[in-house]
Amino acid sequence: MHQKRSNPDPMEWPRPHFIQLHRQDMTAVRAELVMGLLSSPARLAPKYFYDALGSRLFDAITELDEYYPTRTEAAIFEHQAREMARHVPAGAVWFDLGAGSCAKAASLFEVMLPGGYVPVDISVDYLREAVAALQKRYPALPILGLGLDFSAALELPDEVHAWLTGQSLHAAPRCVFYPGSSIGNFTPIEALELLRQMHAICAGGGPGSGLLIGVDRVKDKAVLDLAYDDALGVTAAFNRNLLRHVNRLLGSNFQPGNWRHVAFYSEAESRIEMHLQANGAQTVSWPGGQRTFADGERLHTENSYKWKPEAFEALLQRAGFGEVTQWSDERGWFSVFWAQA
Repeated sequence: MHQKRSNPDPMEWPRPHFIQLHRQDMTAVRAELVMGLLSSPARLAPKYFYDALGSRLFDAITELDEYYPTRTEAAIFEHQAREMARHVPAGAVWFDLGAGSCAKAASLFEVMLPGGYVPVDISVDYLREAVAALQKRYPALPILGLGLDFSAALELPDEVHAWLTGQSLHAAPRCVFYPGSSIGNFTPIEALELLRQMHAICAGGGPGSGLLIGVDRVKDKAVLDLAYDDALGVTAAFNRNLLRHVNRLLGSNFQPGNWRHVAFYSEAESRIEMHLQANGAQTVSWPGGQRTFADGERLHTENSYKWKPEAFEALLQRAGFGEVTQWSDERGWFSVFWAQA
């Protein structure tokens, strides 16, 4: 179990371990982008939102009045953390999926008392910086950064198991931590498969292991529409910036100003859909190919599924989890679930 020490001597700062499995294969990236652009309808994966500017724009989105998920989830953790700590075993190894800055997990450490921490993210350089800073704050906490793209498959490499054994954590309970309602970016079928993979990680730990996950809930369409189409146009800039990123990766010639941000809640699918809509007919070219878009044709950039609590609990149970505990805000807009493995 970690012990926080204030102002350690810089010469004594421990260096966190790091395993890098994700390395950008530009041939594969370009093939994925071309396949999406030539699909009908055209589509681009939301992971391409997050270049340096896209990441900063998303941080700005979380500050908007209309965008409730981040602050609503944070309030649930703030008010319910001690109650959650009755379910999440002290000394557990935390596997923080999509950890980013590690700030969400770190805000819970003083209450949850993890025994080890494994932040996982596709943004390898960003994660390296984050875990180095976190290790200085918690010098006694074993930390292993894992550069991994788990969107296709989530499986711990042998190096992680070896590190756990070396830290005498191989028999410790495990907490898979997946906040932010990122599970909503997956279709229900994809979400079920990912949850099954999370359960497999939990099942490899000691008694009391489980999943702590944030989930955005079904609510009034007007609230959802505004959350993804704000008055200042920050989300529109975030969406169009994806085209700038694709231009750099693919060598394409998208003109972001010729595309309009479109976002709406589909009640039939229980999901927000984000698109970019062509303002006028235009041909987009890249080395070795092109596609002509008609006036008004859309390029699908993201889905964000919203869940009813009972439906998500049923999904957890289908994935192999047992007893489920839920916490929510007063308005019932967002839920945090603890699912026992």
